[in-house]
Amino acid sequence: MQVRQALSGKNVIFRLEMSQDRIQFSELVTRIVMAGGNIVGMDIASSSSTHVVRDVTVNVEDTGSVEAIVETINGTKGVRLVHVSDRTFLLHLGGKLRTEPKNPVQNRDDLSRVYTPDVARVCMAIHEEPDKVHALTIKRNTVAVISDGSAVLGLGNIGPKAAMPVMEGKSVLFKQFADVDSFPICLDTQDTEEMIQTIKHIAPVFGGINLEDISSPRCFDIERRLREELDIPVFHDDQHGTAVVMYAGLINALKLTGKSIDKIKVVVAGVGAAGIACTKLLLYAGVKNIIGVDRTGVLSKQREFGDNEMKRWFADNTNPYGITGTVRDVLREADVFIGLSSGGTLKREDIQLMNPDPIIFAMANPTPEITPEEIEDIAAVVATGRSDYPNQINNVLCFPGIFRGALDCQASVINEEMKLASAQAIASIISEEELSSHYIIPTVFNQKVVKAVSEAVIRAAIETNVARKIPKE
Repeated sequence: MQVRQALSGKNVIFRLEMSQDRIQFSELVTRIVMAGGNIVGMDIASSSSTHVVRDVTVNVEDTGSVEAIVETINGTKGVRLVHVSDRTFLLHLGGKLRTEPKNPVQNRDDLSRVYTPDVARVCMAIHEEPDKVHALTIKRNTVAVISDGSAVLGLGNIGPKAAMPVMEGKSVLFKQFADVDSFPICLDTQDTEEMIQTIKHIAPVFGGINLEDISSPRCFDIERRLREELDIPVFHDDQHGTAVVMYAGLINALKLTGKSIDKIKVVVAGVGAAGIACTKLLLYAGVKNIIGVDRTGVLSKQREFGDNEMKRWFADNTNPYGITGTVRDVLREADVFIGLSSGGTLKREDIQLMNPDPIIFAMANPTPEITPEEIEDIAAVVATGRSDYPNQINNVLCFPGIFRGALDCQASVINEEMKLASAQAIASIISEEELSSHYIIPTVFNQKVVKAVSEAVIRAAIETNVARKIPKE
C-alpha cells in the first residue's frame, strides 16, 4: 500500500475488509483514534456471512497521521486494508469532464439532420464560406487547453499524462465561470517545432488556444509562432493571466497608497515566463523604472545571457539607471516588489529598505517570498498566490472572461490592449468604499468578474480592429 497517494488534508477514506468473527468494529475504532484519527463517517460497501467491507472516513491532521493509521490497520488481525483515498482522488475518478449532445437524437428525422444526409448541406455551406465555421460548429465556443507537461504547477517536468488532471481542471473552470467549452490536450512531445505543427493541425476545431504549463524559454517561441501563424487567439495563461491579475491588484494598491504608476520603482524577482509577461504589461501601462532579479543577480545591459533572448530583451528594456547587485541592493527606495521566484527569499529587513508604504506581491507558490504576517505592520499592501491569505493573485479571475469576450467577438488575437482592459475591469469590481489593504482584488467567486472582463475585452478588440464580429447588446 502506497500511502503517498493519500494526500494530507481533512478527510481520508479507508476501505477495509473485516472478518465478521475475528474483530469487533469498536476495537478498530479505538485503535484508529489512538493512531491520531477521528472517525467521522462509516459506510458498508458490501457484506457476506464471513466478511464486511466498510468505507471508513477519518479526519486526520497530516500525512504522518495517515501513515500511523495505515500501520495500525495493517497490524490488526482480521482486517485487510483494500485502499486509501481522499475526496480529491474520488473527485478525479474517471476524470472531471464529459461531453453531451446539445440536442438528443430521438428518431430518424433527428438522425438525418444531425448526421447523414442533411449534415452534408452544412458542410458545403462552410466549404463555400469558411467563416461560417464559427457559427455552425463548436469552434464558436470551444478552447483547447494545451500542455506538454514540462512545467506543471510547482511539480516540474512530470510529462503529459501526469499533467492531465490540471488541464481537465482548467476546462472545468472555463465552463463553470464563463460557459466556455474546452478540452484538455496533453501532447506527448517537448519538441518546440513538433508542438507548433501539432497545434496548427488541430486549430480548425477551436476558437482559441490556451497554452498551459510549458517550460521557459520554449513557451515564448511556441506562443509567438502560433500567434503569427494562426487566426485565432493564443494565450499562455502562465504568462499573461498572471500579468493581468497582478496588474489589476496593483491598480488598486496604487490607488490605496496614492502612488503614481509613472513614478514608482518596481523590483521583479524571478525573470521567467510570468516575470517577463508582468514586466511587459507594466511597461505598457506606464511604469518607467523596473529592475529584474534572477538567481544570478540584477539584470542589466552589462550582463551576458548567452542564447536567452528573453532575458536579453528584459535587460535592454528595464533598469534605466544600470544598477547592479542583488535583490537587497535594488529594493532600496523601491515602491513595489513583484515576486515570482521562490519561497522565503526575503527578510523583514529587506522590506524596511523600501520607500514608505511598500506594496508587496509575494506570489511564489506554495510558499511566498515573505509571509504577510512578517511585514503586516510595515507594508501598505501584501498580496500572495495563496487562498489562505487576503489578496490572492489568481489567474481564474482572468482567463475565463478573456476567452469569453474573445470568442464572442471572434477576435483574431488577444493583444496588449485587451489584457490591459481586462486588468482594469477586474480592478473596477472593488468600489472606493470597499477598497482596503486586505481587499484590493475580488475573489474568484465574484459573479461580476467574468461579465466585466468579457465586455472590456470586446470593447478593446473592436477598438484595435481585431474583432471579426460585433456582438449584439
